[in-house]
Amino acid sequence: MAQPTTMVQRSTGQRVLRWFFGAAVAGFLAGGLTGCGYNDIQRTDEATNSAWAEVLSQYQRRADLIPNLVNTVKGYAAQEKEVLTQVTEARSRVGQVNVNPGDAGSLKQFENAQAEMGGALSRLLVVAERYPELKSDQNFRDLQAELAGTENRITVARKRYIDSINTYNVLVREFPVNLTAKVMGYAPKPQFSVENEAAISKPPTVDFGGGQTAPAK
Repeated sequence: MAQPTTMVQRSTGQRVLRWFFGAAVAGFLAGGLTGCGYNDIQRTDEATNSAWAEVLSQYQRRADLIPNLVNTVKGYAAQEKEVLTQVTEARSRVGQVNVNPGDAGSLKQFENAQAEMGGALSRLLVVAERYPELKSDQNFRDLQAELAGTENRITVARKRYIDSINTYNVLVREFPVNLTAKVMGYAPKPQFSVENEAAISKPPTVDFGGGQTAPAK
């Protein structure tokens, strides 16, 4: 009569041992992943993705303002056809760029297109200084204020993205995390080129009301 009980006890003991063994393996793997930096790679990689999404959002916000801005200027300064065309074409070229932030060439093309659009906008706002009636138009003034705020947000978003890429790139190059990164396929990411580190370290002050301060690129 004792034999069935012994078999049950043995089976129960085996299950307990397997459970403890499985838990120990899981703990070892979790500790190993943490120790080799895998979790940190995931965290910093996700931070770069979020920061990039914000960069795109703010650039898109600027692009969305351009049709109304161009139409408003055209109502008072239709003869400024060249600069109006430049802004419209620059916006079109921005929309044609399929940017991949993981590809340095694609990122540079995106930067160039955005810089070109920023330059065209700057020229448009300088032209607006010649037309007092345009400058006093409430719709134009509202668009100026919104554009100024957007330019500041672009600068902040770019700075956050640059910082997040720096953090990620330093991490995946450090030992022993670099070994994990290599095995898991995480390589350093291309960075925005920054022509003026001091200028991008803080949001610019943009005043379109009385001067000709150009928006930040």
